[in-house]
Amino acid sequence: MSEDEKLLKEAKKMAWEDRLAHKNWKVRNDANIDIAAVCDGIMDPKDSRLKEFGPLFKKAVADSNAPCQEKALDALIAYLRAADTDAARYSKEICDSIVAKCMTGRPKTLEKSQAVFLLWVELEASDAFLDAMEKAVKAKLAKAVVPAVDAMYQAVSQFGTKVVPAKRIIKMLPDLFDHNDANVRACAKGLTIELCRWIGKDAVKNLLFDKMRDTMKKELEAEVNNVVSGAKPTRKIRSEQALECEETAVASVASAGPADEAAALGSSDIDEYDLVDPVDILTPLGKSSFWDGVKATKWSERRDTVAELTKLASVKKIANGDFSEVSRILKKLVTDVNIAVAVEAVQAIGNLATGLRKDFTSGSKLLLPVLLDKLKEKKQVMVDSLTTTLNAMHKGGCILLIDVIEDVKLATKNKVPLVRSSCLTWVATCIETSNKPTVLKLHKEYIPMLMECLNDSSPEVRDAAFLALAAFAKIVGMKVLERPLEKLDEVRKKKLVELCGVESSAPATAPPAFSRSQAVGNGSSVGNGAAKPASAASLLTGKRPLSATPKKISAGGSSKPGGASKSGGAKKSDGSSTSAKPQAEAPEDVEPGEMSLEDIETRLGPLFESEVITNLKSANWKERLEAITSLRDTVEGLKTLDQYAELLIRLLCILPGWNEKNIQVQQKSIEAVILIATNATRFSKKCVVLCLTGVVEKVGDIKTRIQATKCLTTFCEAVGPKFVFERLFKIMKDHKNPKVLSEGLSWMVTALDDFGIGHVPLKELINFCKETGLGSSAAAVRTATIKLFGVLHKFVGPDLKGFLTDVKPQLQTMIDAEIEKNPYEGPASAPKRAIRAVDVGAPSGGTDGLPREDISGKLTPALFKSMGSPDWKLRQEALESLNGIIEEAHKRIQPTGTGELFMSLKARLNDSNKNLVMMTLATLGTIATAMGPVVEKHSKGILTDALKCLGDNKKVVREAVVKMLDSWVLLLHLDKMLPYIIPALAEAKICAEGRKDLFEWVARNIAKQGDQPVLLQLVKPISMGLQDKFVEMRKSAEACLLELIRVFDIEPVMKASKSIQGSALAALQTVFDHQRSSSASEDSFTMSKSPVAGSKVSTSEVRASSRNPSTIGRGAAARQSGSKHTKTSAALAAEAYESQMQGQALFNLKDSHKNDRERLNSRKYKFEDAARREQPHDIEVDVVKFFREDLQKKLLSPDFKKQIEGLDMLQRAIPTQTKEIIEILDVIFRWMSIRFAESNTTCLLKVFDFLFALVEGLKGEAYIFSEFEANILFPCLVEKSGHNIEKVREKVRELIRLLCSIYPAPKVFGFMTDGLKSKNNRTRIECVENIEFMIEQCGIEIVGPTKALQSIAALTVERDGDIRKASLASLATAYKILGDDIWKYVGKISGAQKAAMDEKFKWTAREMEKRREGKPGGARAEEARVLEARADEGRASAKRSAVDTSSGSSNGHSDAGIEGLHGNLRQSSPLDWNEALDIINNATSSEQVVDGLKLVCHELAKAAGDPDSGALDELANDADLLVTTLFVKVTTTFNLGLAGASSRSCKYVLNTLMQTFQIKKLARAVKEGTLHNLITELLVWLLDERVLLMDDGSQLLKAMNVLMLKILENADRTSAFVVLIYLLRPMGSSKFAGRQQGTTVVRNQKFLDLVVKCLIKLTKVLGSTLLEVDLDRILQSIHEYFEELGMAEIRKRAGADDKPLRMVKTLLHELVKLRGSAIKGHLSLVPIDLEPQPIILAYIDLNLQTLGTVGQTHWSATNNGGSSPSNHSAEAQLKQELAAVFKKIGDKQTCTIGLYELYRITQLYPQVDIFSQLQNASEAFRTYISDGIAQMERNAAAGRTFGSIPIATPPPVSSTAQHTKSLTSSFQQRGRGQGVGMDSGSYHEDNNSNIAYADAKPTEYTEALPLKSSAGHNVMTSAQGSGDWKPNNLATGGTLDAIRERMKSIQAGAAGATVTHSTNYSLNGSIPLARTSSSGEMGEDKALSGLQARMERLKAGGVMEY
Repeated sequence: MSEDEKLLKEAKKMAWEDRLAHKNWKVRNDANIDIAAVCDGIMDPKDSRLKEFGPLFKKAVADSNAPCQEKALDALIAYLRAADTDAARYSKEICDSIVAKCMTGRPKTLEKSQAVFLLWVELEASDAFLDAMEKAVKAKLAKAVVPAVDAMYQAVSQFGTKVVPAKRIIKMLPDLFDHNDANVRACAKGLTIELCRWIGKDAVKNLLFDKMRDTMKKELEAEVNNVVSGAKPTRKIRSEQALECEETAVASVASAGPADEAAALGSSDIDEYDLVDPVDILTPLGKSSFWDGVKATKWSERRDTVAELTKLASVKKIANGDFSEVSRILKKLVTDVNIAVAVEAVQAIGNLATGLRKDFTSGSKLLLPVLLDKLKEKKQVMVDSLTTTLNAMHKGGCILLIDVIEDVKLATKNKVPLVRSSCLTWVATCIETSNKPTVLKLHKEYIPMLMECLNDSSPEVRDAAFLALAAFAKIVGMKVLERPLEKLDEVRKKKLVELCGVESSAPATAPPAFSRSQAVGNGSSVGNGAAKPASAASLLTGKRPLSATPKKISAGGSSKPGGASKSGGAKKSDGSSTSAKPQAEAPEDVEPGEMSLEDIETRLGPLFESEVITNLKSANWKERLEAITSLRDTVEGLKTLDQYAELLIRLLCILPGWNEKNIQVQQKSIEAVILIATNATRFSKKCVVLCLTGVVEKVGDIKTRIQATKCLTTFCEAVGPKFVFERLFKIMKDHKNPKVLSEGLSWMVTALDDFGIGHVPLKELINFCKETGLGSSAAAVRTATIKLFGVLHKFVGPDLKGFLTDVKPQLQTMIDAEIEKNPYEGPASAPKRAIRAVDVGAPSGGTDGLPREDISGKLTPALFKSMGSPDWKLRQEALESLNGIIEEAHKRIQPTGTGELFMSLKARLNDSNKNLVMMTLATLGTIATAMGPVVEKHSKGILTDALKCLGDNKKVVREAVVKMLDSWVLLLHLDKMLPYIIPALAEAKICAEGRKDLFEWVARNIAKQGDQPVLLQLVKPISMGLQDKFVEMRKSAEACLLELIRVFDIEPVMKASKSIQGSALAALQTVFDHQRSSSASEDSFTMSKSPVAGSKVSTSEVRASSRNPSTIGRGAAARQSGSKHTKTSAALAAEAYESQMQGQALFNLKDSHKNDRERLNSRKYKFEDAARREQPHDIEVDVVKFFREDLQKKLLSPDFKKQIEGLDMLQRAIPTQTKEIIEILDVIFRWMSIRFAESNTTCLLKVFDFLFALVEGLKGEAYIFSEFEANILFPCLVEKSGHNIEKVREKVRELIRLLCSIYPAPKVFGFMTDGLKSKNNRTRIECVENIEFMIEQCGIEIVGPTKALQSIAALTVERDGDIRKASLASLATAYKILGDDIWKYVGKISGAQKAAMDEKFKWTAREMEKRREGKPGGARAEEARVLEARADEGRASAKRSAVDTSSGSSNGHSDAGIEGLHGNLRQSSPLDWNEALDIINNATSSEQVVDGLKLVCHELAKAAGDPDSGALDELANDADLLVTTLFVKVTTTFNLGLAGASSRSCKYVLNTLMQTFQIKKLARAVKEGTLHNLITELLVWLLDERVLLMDDGSQLLKAMNVLMLKILENADRTSAFVVLIYLLRPMGSSKFAGRQQGTTVVRNQKFLDLVVKCLIKLTKVLGSTLLEVDLDRILQSIHEYFEELGMAEIRKRAGADDKPLRMVKTLLHELVKLRGSAIKGHLSLVPIDLEPQPIILAYIDLNLQTLGTVGQTHWSATNNGGSSPSNHSAEAQLKQELAAVFKKIGDKQTCTIGLYELYRITQLYPQVDIFSQLQNASEAFRTYISDGIAQMERNAAAGRTFGSIPIATPPPVSSTAQHTKSLTSSFQQRGRGQGVGMDSGSYHEDNNSNIAYADAKPTEYTEALPLKSSAGHNVMTSAQGSGDWKPNNLATGGTLDAIRERMKSIQAGAAGATVTHSTNYSLNGSIPLARTSSSGEMGEDKALSGLQARMERLKAGGVMEY
């Protein structure tokens, strides 16, 4: 026994699953063979083994071994043959596996795979089969697609389309037609041909051809035309097989009938009705004038209105809806006195019955009695219409004879015989077209009635009864008539038998006499016994069965299969007789057959003389011209032209023909065609087809163009533009003459203007224009196409652009320009020309005709499954995918297949993830917009669930619901949504906020709905809302009620409330009473303003006009017209009006002269002016003049809601139209003054919101209020600041303080002072508090010459306690600054006032003492004392140098724009430096400031002229104080300059600063904090555009620019770098959200740009100034900048090319480039040991690598003799570090620190040999070092931190000094000069050399506000003693607790006493920044290495960081 046999034998013992999963393929193969054998032996489909095998095949068919895979398929086939339909549960997974693994296999594998698929279909798993095929046809390989298409072909061919749904296959075909592989396309064609055999070629053409390319369409059309329909299935599914087995047991006689019926059923065609999508006609009907037109008094208007309904209902399938009202109206119109109206109504009923079918059952039952009664009409047009309509109602299943027996009985007893006979004839027709089971149910009811009618006196009735009885006999046989026949006499019996015999011998499909208008034609079918080909492509080889009839005959329609529903039996009749049209439902034969010239001459012989025909054949053009003229005259004289029309057209096409060379003859020939088409009542489409090709050719000829285009227009009138356009597309598409194309497109433009778009195939037209027109190489063709798109836009609107997204950009631009010339007018405009024949193929895309896409194929089960997934991310992705599908469809979708979609979305409305709920709501709004009004039928369930979301506590969810409702209400209108909204308004589960929002939404939409009575149902829920506990709910309900009253008037609303009782009625009554009183007052006010005396306008009209100004004068006109506009027309008018308004500018500034208005209204505006009666009228005139019409109406409306809407429009315009708003700002403010005078709080709050937005907009424009504008606004704000509602007061308070940024603060202060005179106590309190705030922020200088403090002091004795409290608080704030000097400002006061103020001041002093803020006025007094002492000291030196004054003057620096500095000095007693500062600080006027500045300039000039005198050293000590004083004066003087003061003081301040910074010694003495304030302030003023408005503004800007350059040049460069880098930080204290009062807000980006420019200036010279800067401080600033940004923000900014970040990186790169790897030695202030590492380290390493300098690895190259210069630099650096460490180890105070640092060096750089550097050291020192490192290593191993390390034993004293000295000298000798030496004299201590941060980050400072000097500016405070300094928040990145006490002693012993300067500076309300510097801090840290500098700072009291 071989190994394989043993293996197989052992494997047979294993389970089936294990055998199929075995690793040996032979085992798997054997298992498949065994399974097949077992399945072949199973006879019972319920065998348990089959259940075991089912799950195994999924993996088996996916076997990687081809033979195993084939055997697995064999086993699967055996399994499927043995199993029953229960096996279908495994179908999906097995089919998917076959598609994935078997479709590209060997031919046998493919064949077996297809067999498996067919077995699955047999097991009724066709859905799983088609799901798998959908995946298969999307395969990338063509060889995998072809078998899938063949499998579908075989399934359809064998089982038919009832088993394999054709609809799903049709959706796959368009993609297959566009496949790259020819085999796939061929298979797709074969599959299409097979579908034509089952469902008819017309249905396939209608569903597929629009989605195919023209070349493919042409090829397929030739194949389809030869197809014979009527195929029968050759294979049955299992259930049918079981049924067939049961039937075999029944007798053959009994089974014959049903078998035939089953065969007939199986062979019947699928109705195209089931394959097309329904069209909603109710929505366009509602938007049309139908509802008004049917009530018109003129019959022509009624007829045209009904014709519009007929046209809308002429589609193949109508969407279901509520047609009850339409049916009632049609019932009335059928009985109209005018026959034309009645005929049109009957035709409309027929179209509705054809399109709705069973959905029109209720309407049909309502209309049938009237239609039967109308059979009494004798006019043939009415008879034809009734015949068609009644047949359509029965054929469509609208009515069944069994259900209308009573109506038929009533009609058979009608007194008019014609009614009785016609009714019975119709019954006979219905019986003929019914099946046998239905007829069997009828005979018991109808045969007795028919027998009775045989005795009727009218022979027509008796004949009709005989026909009906014969019909019964034909269907069910004579047996049912045996008994009735017994009662008949022999004559009648014989007649009936004869009729039955005739009928039985006639074809089964022959219609009775009455069904002349009904289509029959079931096409004959050929036998299908032959074997079907296995491949779909094989159908194209020519071996398929062909039709027996020739192609030209089959195209004629008589042999066309089955029921061409293209025309439909319910189409509008053209008035022809029944004999002329035997088959109304069959499509019209449009393809002309062949007819010889002899036949034509023979038939036309009676009309013309023989000479006419002969002359037409003549070669002489004159004879031909005479003949064509004679023919034309003959035609014109004919009365009945219809029977000769086609013959005449055929004659003209041959003689003279379209190739006629003579222009006159050709023109006459075309005119003759026009005459025939015009005069013929029935001009067939065949005639058009005969002429069209020739006429199109003549359109391109300029000589015949006029006649040819007129001919085309005439054709459109005769047969409809749809047919003409479609034929033109085919002709012009392949035409090579561009002239024909361009002129044809130009004619289409004219045709659209003439006929509109109602009967034009828009989808085909757009595709034709895109593919042929825009794709043409001829410019004229493209131009004509673009004009055609422009005209299309006029009808269909902006949605057209969604179909042009794939057009080239250049063409798109031209199309947009053309579209602008043709604005949207709407599709409802009346056509200029009428169409005599209904265009049967009117497009069904929507009211605008644009096509909608069917997305049902994209709504896959996978999508719905993901939408219901437990994973919220999958649900979110599903919703996003759904939105993407809608976007791809251009937001125009069909409702087909969306039922499941709405159910899935309904579930998502209850999602636990609120974001998904909001997303779902947004999606529902999008779907409604995309689907259009047809969404109504899906809204019932979804709206209820959506409204429940209003109960959510989150406001964003409720807002999403409201937004969704806004989208739906545009389509459904409010009245149709009320059934869902009213329960929601009363739903207790919805929170009060939600119901409030819903009330507000309803109130907004009531007016849009119009006065529909259904809206009055809202009164009941409103009454419940008025009783709610929630205040806002009551307000919203009241607003909703008022809106109802506004729309309906008060009387109808009161009537609607009659059913309400109790408290609810009382709540309503309160509103009614209030509204009555207000209406009465409005009536009287309106009547008093009426300009027309004796006007007869009614009170209700006056009231309506007062509610809406736009309706003034319309009431009388409305009464005269006698009819109101309907809801739909009103909505359309509103939309058109809104669209028109949107196209106009919001503001009309053409005649705006702001300066003239200010000059004419120069008086100061008062708040009381707003209440004057003439004031509103004046403002109304200006509003009408300068604002758009819709904005006027809103702003001038008495309704506050309209006013709010107007403010919303203005607010939205601020970002884009700020300049226009500025031009009419005074008008807006005057309008606001009226709103301020009113008492509506909601409107008032909206005004404030608008003002906040306006201020932000004005800041962007750097605009300052004019005096006139401020005089309007501020009095109103001041008055409303005392509003009784706290929220309003807060808004006003915030707004006034914000307005100071665009209007000078001193002037605002003046308005606050005026407000103290108000009679309103609250107003006065607010003004006092605002004055207190402004004094606190701007200093006491803002009081100026005003008597504000006197007025406030007068309020201290008011009765109101709040006023007294506020005034005393304000005076206390001034007292803090002024001290006892405040008594000079308050004037004369009474004793009581003085006592109250004195008590308050004492309390203030105590509080200041508690908070250690000093004494009141202390800062001011202290400053005065210091300045006075300095003045006394300087007077003596001034006297000694008096003789040198003139020489000092000559050395001074002066500016050309500023007057001489010394001309006004008092020479008798020259003042010194100190007195000058005293004058500047205590000055109360600008002149005093200028005097003080002159003295300072004098002192500076004198000191600069004698640099050796020591005066500069003295001045340097006070340089920081001087710059601080001048910095404050910059702000003060510039603010005064903006307020209108002279700019002289500004010039002097800048000149003094210039002179200060020209002296380098003084510039270097300025501290960092002061420099920060000065640079910031100068940059801010440089950005302030208002400076240019000052006197000599340009000179001031130039001076500030020069000053900034001097500061950068001469100030301490380290401080400059640190300050500028700090200003770049995003959250630092220097970032400005706003300026001080009186200045504009700094735009952050411009500010940053200036800072970057300054840094560029410093960085450019960094190479020459490197030794002047402290690199450690700069690197610390860069580190803080990086850390504050964070890595994420850095990456974000780097992607956006952020300038500040790029500048900092550039600076760091420059430093690395200059210092190389030695830059790492300057990281002493950076905590390099933090985790994660600081960002700056990564950038340093990156720069080192970029510059080619290796970083840390160079430490190991110390012994490499061939090292590069960079290596030597690193080596020298290391040696310096070690020297510094050894020096610390040698010092007993720092030995522990030194040992720790040495241990760290050994850990960081293990390659370095420490002891090789100690060759000259003693053995004891070397031992000490070794032991110390070992001890540090043990501490680290024990987990001790540096703070817990015990202090090490000092080194041996004997060797310390010698060792240190030798090491230092040794290292200095070995160095190459790259490092910095260790000489102790290389640095010096300087108190002012450096300013260290007290805190880790500037944003962490907690000081509140800086102290103010007497002048209101910041002053410096100092405290002596080393114990005064204590850091608030030290960074302890490595500084540890164990050595802190020791460090304190080091600090104390470093330099004796430590003087700490605490500088608090704050700029413009930003967070104050504290800086410290100590005398122990080193100034030249750049001379030390990194570790040395760190230790030295620690010794000096700095921060130790690791």
